[in-house]
Amino acid sequence: MANNIPYQAGLVSIGDNVVDLYVDQKIYYPGGNALNVAVLARRFGLEDVAYIGLIGDDEEGSHVHSCLIAEGLSDAHLRQAKGETGKAKVNIVDGDRVFIGSNKGGVRKRLMLRMDEDDIALISRLGHVHSSCFSYIESELPRIRAVAKEVSFDFSTGRDLEYLSAVCPLVTLAFFSGSDLSDEETEIFIHEMHALGAPAVCVTQGERGAVYSEAGRITRQEIVKANLVDTMGAGDAFIAGFLAAHIKGASLDSALAHASASAAKACEWPGGFGHPHPAK
Repeated sequence: MANNIPYQAGLVSIGDNVVDLYVDQKIYYPGGNALNVAVLARRFGLEDVAYIGLIGDDEEGSHVHSCLIAEGLSDAHLRQAKGETGKAKVNIVDGDRVFIGSNKGGVRKRLMLRMDEDDIALISRLGHVHSSCFSYIESELPRIRAVAKEVSFDFSTGRDLEYLSAVCPLVTLAFFSGSDLSDEETEIFIHEMHALGAPAVCVTQGERGAVYSEAGRITRQEIVKANLVDTMGAGDAFIAGFLAAHIKGASLDSALAHASASAAKACEWPGGFGHPHPAK
């Protein structure tokens, strides 16, 4: 890791954006882990946040772009290319999201993001990076890790050992979705992820809360009750809330409490962070 870099209290979220198409409602919302984390970290108290991503030249891409600006984020590191913006198709059943298909990231998967000199300079300045397994930037992680103070990464429900073995050593905090794991299985899994090279691991488990492990200490965080509207993006909101507090210097317990409250807040609006658009 590079030394003597004047890090600031900021976050660069890199990678996936989509529109989440609610098929039954004929409405789509901006979303995607990296975009959600950027927008929500800013909403939840972190002022210096940047987003690096790629959109298509379609109507959906234009909406993602306009929502980014509306949320107070810069488009200075946003790319656009000819093709489809990522799209996920979902329905809402009893307030919970049910995915029914996607275009696998659209143009973002075909072209894949590459960091240029301005991106690396931004990462070096802000110090903290977040990305995800849906962002297709694995080949760039060594360059990112070389200049970043911390790198958090959302593996979602991923369990592929070869993939985890390659990526875990390049991150400082690994997030997983693990509602399917028992308490015993969760602790075994966390131990395995540490063994693969992830210094800190956090497993979110829906109504069961979250489990965080670092430096031999396991901490369990309960949920905060919400007036449920839509669970879309609740896990991303947990990550965003945690990072917003952590980057500003909060203790682990305070950061986890803020993360849980942030996840609850995100359940009280539709979509990942609102901004509905009628679908054709």
